[in-house]
Amino acid sequence: MDLEMVMQELEALGKERTKKIYQSNGAHEPLFGVATGVMKPIFKKTKINQPLAEQLYATGNYDAMYFAGIIADPQAMTEADFERWIDGAYFYMLSDFVVAVTLAEANIAQEVADKWIASGEELKMSAGWSCYCWLLGNRPDSEFSESKIANMLQIVESTIHDAPERAKYAMNNFIYTVGVSYVPLHNMAVETAKVVGPVAVKQDKKKDNYLIASERIQKFVDKGDPGFKRKHVRC
Repeated sequence: MDLEMVMQELEALGKERTKKIYQSNGAHEPLFGVATGVMKPIFKKTKINQPLAEQLYATGNYDAMYFAGIIADPQAMTEADFERWIDGAYFYMLSDFVVAVTLAEANIAQEVADKWIASGEELKMSAGWSCYCWLLGNRPDSEFSESKIANMLQIVESTIHDAPERAKYAMNNFIYTVGVSYVPLHNMAVETAKVVGPVAVKQDKKKDNYLIASERIQKFVDKGDPGFKRKHVRC
């Protein structure tokens, strides 16, 4: 399949209701409003295809950019490629659920994510912290430096309340993910969540939303032991 064929198939799958949901979360034209679950038949035709993924991502069409993440070959992507993708990610559903997810399957994931976290730029920070969430929830604990993850928890504890809004979500999720997926620092994550307490995030024309990692961790612990790992990062 070439670019034109994929775009035609995506357009045919678009729904106005889905489009409005995406727009309410920050997506803007061009987009078709394709539910992610219905993209699988197209993937069966394209398979993993990095050149096509690059073409799709470059369209600026949200649905095409999302599908690009599904068919991308993370190991074939360089740091420069990921930088180009994060620069094109104009809202969190792209930064955290397309770029960060794709990066999480690359060998250079931690290296790139570290730079994004340190950037001070809202969506780069969000993508960097989100990438670690995807990594910790998928890869063996042995692949991570315990002292590094502990230091990251300390950074979250001291900076989350003053971080950019979208970064707050990802940083709060990092505490939760360490608590449920990274066994060596489960107890530290629990303590960090208690110290951090509720994290206020502003919402357009709505009251502040409050993120409480400690409650989410406790709900998970009530159901089973920490150590949850996904089989796959991408769908």
